[in-house]
Amino acid sequence: YRKFEEAASYHHEPPSAHPCIPDLYATHARAGDDAAMRAELRRTESAVVLEQLKTWLWSQAVLKTLSIGKAAAYVLANWEQLTVFVDDPRVPLDNNATERGIRGPVVGRRNQLGSKSERGTLVAATFYTLIETAKLHGVDPAAYLREAVRATDRGEVLLPWQMAAAE
Repeated sequence: YRKFEEAASYHHEPPSAHPCIPDLYATHARAGDDAAMRAELRRTESAVVLEQLKTWLWSQAVLKTLSIGKAAAYVLANWEQLTVFVDDPRVPLDNNATERGIRGPVVGRRNQLGSKSERGTLVAATFYTLIETAKLHGVDPAAYLREAVRATDRGEVLLPWQMAAAE
């Protein structure tokens, strides 16, 4: 979808990804937290929508010199990876949660590039990584850092997911 957003900036009338994309999300929402229902809907309804999308993408990919053609070609080249969710109900429709999750450490590390020392930058990047990893595992970062220091005093290493498993 991102490639189509990028392509939009090159056109007076911006192209968009096929209008069936919202249908995939609607199907997913109808299943709710029921993995069996999600699996069934993906195998039936989502598969049909994806075939429509693929047909449309092929019609756009022939426009090789236009940005929309390049976007369509990119999607088709990655089709197998992008459609894994149809066969596995555990796979999310998109990677938005992952991208949101890594935004904090990435921005934090980038902000530290102006630090006065290389060591200070490395320490800050390490703390950002530990704090965001704790958040990803549902562990309070302050509690994790307290327990990690106590573990270090005992000569042990405590990683965020170990604390999450212990809770």
